Amino acid sequence: MSSVLDIKNLTFSYADNPPLYNDFSLQVKKGELVCLLGASGSGKSTLFELICGNLKPRKGSISHKKLAQIYQDPYSSFHPTYSILSQIKDITGGELKDEEYLPLCAKLSLNENLLHEKPHKLSGGELQRCSTLRALLLKPELLLADEPTSALDNITQLDVLNHLLGMLENCGILLITHDRTLAKWCSDRIISLESV
Repeated sequence: MSSVLDIKNLTFSYADNPPLYNDFSLQVKKGELVCLLGASGSGKSTLFELICGNLKPRKGSISHKKLAQIYQDPYSSFHPTYSILSQIKDITGGELKDEEYLPLCAKLSLNENLLHEKPHKLSGGELQRCSTLRALLLKPELLLADEPTSALDNITQLDVLNHLLGMLENCGILLITHDRTLAKWCSDRIISLESV
């Protein structure tokens, strides 16, 4: 399978702090789900920021195919004054047909009527699924998922994760989770950032 993410010899630290990453390398291939495990402050979300280009490494290189991200805090990733659907249309290029997003809503157990609401009208779990919907509609080759099911009940969590696993035919997934049992269940590889 072809590579969708290549990180080579990455070194990064904030200001004069000790390096979060020192000569760190990682490859994710199409069809593969890799989990990042680590305590708060171990650099999981920082790695996503580096991959997205929002932070610059001190050394090393990062290359990737077309990516989309599912955010841990979806409230911060949606504008508060526009409907969910209008924001999804903006990101996906403006044109979005019912047949493109309604089947995905069903698979994510998401009531499509919620897409016409503003973010503050939705619960954390509903908005988290909207964030997942938005990412999937971008048809990424690399999906960055930061605790994508943390606000969901167990049944909905399983539905969403099964759908993400079904996407692996077309992309690779890099998943942040604090749940080691979940990581063992769904991942091809687990990267423990405590040992980086």
